[in-house]
Amino acid sequence: MALAVKSAVRAQLKGMRAGEDFFKELDNRISWKIKRAIERAKANGRKTLRACDL
Repeated sequence: MALAVKSAVRAQLKGMRAGEDFFKELDNRISWKIKRAIERAKANGRKTLRACDL
């Protein structure tokens, strides 16, 4: 499942190009950050993710 919107990411690249492997790794890193944020929120007794969880 793609988490990053490719068109939005490409708009930020300022003339650079990105290969498909870039987007795959970006999705992996986003997924990892979300999992870590969930773990942190649960450890703090919350069901709501906050910016500090990132």
